[in-house]
Amino acid sequence: MEKDKTDKKEHILDVAEKVFADLGYDGASTRTISGEAGVNMAMLNYYFGSKEGLFLAVFERKINSFRTLLQNIGSDGSMTPWDKLEKCIENYVERIIANNCFQKLINRELSMNKRGDLTDKILEILMVNVNEVKKIIEEGVSSGQFYKDADVPLVIATMFGTKNYIVNMPQLSSIVLGHDIRDVEFMEKELKPRVKTYMKRLLKAYLVNEHDNSK
Repeated sequence: MEKDKTDKKEHILDVAEKVFADLGYDGASTRTISGEAGVNMAMLNYYFGSKEGLFLAVFERKINSFRTLLQNIGSDGSMTPWDKLEKCIENYVERIIANNCFQKLINRELSMNKRGDLTDKILEILMVNVNEVKKIIEEGVSSGQFYKDADVPLVIATMFGTKNYIVNMPQLSSIVLGHDIRDVEFMEKELKPRVKTYMKRLLKAYLVNEHDNSK
């Protein structure tokens, strides 16, 4: 019985993610979502309470799964700070390339420059994961593996900004990259490895202190 409830909630969240990505928060309605999910409004309201509750649940589901992964990486005492950051890059690129619908959803809502309770809640959810990455970089700085004058906020902006440019500006980035980034096969087989290699080389060259004497 519990599994049926979980499966039903996951199905509703899958449908809601797509509808919100296509129509935006303001354009989507719980009635549209319930209709596409094949459930009645009473069930949707029972699980999520309101459109805002459903919207935030979509965000939290995606962000929480990555948060657990980041926390596990960050707490792994067998890895150096660079090893941890490298693993974060690997997993981050896998997720952003594989979840264009969710990235589109984030970009749509945050690019509208609205400052309200909903936007604040979205930013709060996103910043938890940003801070997990920040802690790893700061660990590298304090341990001496990363340069002491490393600009941590700009490193984070580089990681997330590269994603924003590629995923959220498909027409322009397709011209720059010389291939339609909406081509799923290209994204999977060529773009993922390119982005991972680029991010690792760029950040390693900027961050890693090759004269670290703390080892």
